[in-house]
Amino acid sequence: MSLSLLILVIIATLASGLLTYLIKNYALAKSLMDIPNERSSHTIPTPRGGGVAFVIVFLFLLPFLYWWQLIPEFALWGLWGAGIIVAIIGFLDDHGHIAARWRLLAHFIAAIWLLYWFSGFPNLTVLGINLPPVITSILAVFYLVWLLNLYNFMDGIDGIASVEAICVCLSGALLYYVAGYSLISYTALILAGVVAGFLYWNFPPAKIFMGDAGSGFLGIILGGLSIQAAWISSQLFWAWLILLGVFIVDATWTLVHRLLRKEKVYEAHRSHTYQFAARYFGKHTPVTLAVLLINIVWLLPIALLVASNDFNGLFALLIAYLPLCCLAYIFRAGSAEQ
Repeated sequence: MSLSLLILVIIATLASGLLTYLIKNYALAKSLMDIPNERSSHTIPTPRGGGVAFVIVFLFLLPFLYWWQLIPEFALWGLWGAGIIVAIIGFLDDHGHIAARWRLLAHFIAAIWLLYWFSGFPNLTVLGINLPPVITSILAVFYLVWLLNLYNFMDGIDGIASVEAICVCLSGALLYYVAGYSLISYTALILAGVVAGFLYWNFPPAKIFMGDAGSGFLGIILGGLSIQAAWISSQLFWAWLILLGVFIVDATWTLVHRLLRKEKVYEAHRSHTYQFAARYFGKHTPVTLAVLLINIVWLLPIALLVASNDFNGLFALLIAYLPLCCLAYIFRAGSAEQ
């Protein structure tokens, strides 16, 4: 990492941390609190909406990255526009209630906007079948919408969504370095920096929560970065999916099982793997640190093998996801809450 980039990341981190502190104090003064209920994983009223801090700092810095020729124009407009749409609808939902159909419509608009600027999704070969761009682009819309929603579902205990984003971004930057595309890593590193500033206040016990504006924003931006990787190399796209494995597996496993049990999946619940694990351990810290450990010790090495073209992407993804599925099964993700 160059000295100038390191300084920029440090500035982004400090700015995000300071803005989170100001938002926390404002939320306390205005009583903008997340009040615990029977569906909550916390027990103390806590300020919400802190994710707006890293949203503002990241969106502020994106144009500068473009002016310094560190990101291409399509990435600037694609990420900027989609991020704003998702953050605004999340902010409104944080401060009131937006009907699920309108939130979903906004999410699809954001996904289509991002893919428009990214020129869709490249062709992809899966199990020997070559999927043309028209098919992969349609699938990519649903992938982005699912990713931003699952990120919201997974933001249920202190620090977990922040730690996941930082791990994925730093690991993604390392993948680019290994694959010889280090200049593409700037956006991921800045995102890791702004989320790290927020994490200072969000690590267990959290002093402020991220809110839908922040979690949905992270989901769509991480999805956009993974699609940018797909245009460089299909192996890099598989590697990004591996890095996102903790959240993808837990949320998808839980959703499928709740659908099979004919539950209303849009209603709040506490049946994700991480939620059962948090109740088992009696605190959030062990679960959040376990996510950190899984990302570093298990998912990152596999993703590096894929990025180095030493491992078939789809096969590696299945291997990476298998233990995560076992954890979901052990903790009874998606089952009725006791």
